[in-house]
Amino acid sequence: QVQLVESGGGLVQAGGSLRLSCAASGRTFSRYTMGWFRQAPGKEREFVAAVSLSGGTTYYSNSVKGRFTTSRDNAKNTQYLQMTSLKPEDTAVYYCAARLRGPSVLRSEYDYWGQGTQVTVSS
Repeated sequence: QVQLVESGGGLVQAGGSLRLSCAASGRTFSRYTMGWFRQAPGKEREFVAAVSLSGGTTYYSNSVKGRFTTSRDNAKNTQYLQMTSLKPEDTAVYYCAARLRGPSVLRSEYDYWGQGTQVTVSS
């Protein structure tokens, strides 16, 4: 089992940047594929990005590709989401998630979730 805690959210102007972190408990972080999802008010939770066990392969939704970068540091049990060129439509609660199998874009296939961190982008 793994516990996840996100941090780094906040209020930023359009065009700005933020870096989210997801700290994981336990000694088996490197066994989990990690993902980022987000949920805007009135909308379903959607896939944002995922990173493979070693960090060598990353996946992105079309809406963030080229602007967001996900990475992980297995020595620090931490996943990151670097967000640049932020837009008002990026406003959402951002969640990190973990699963024991390979990367997936489906929220139903992730086993563990953090509590979320709010990102608000003003125009």
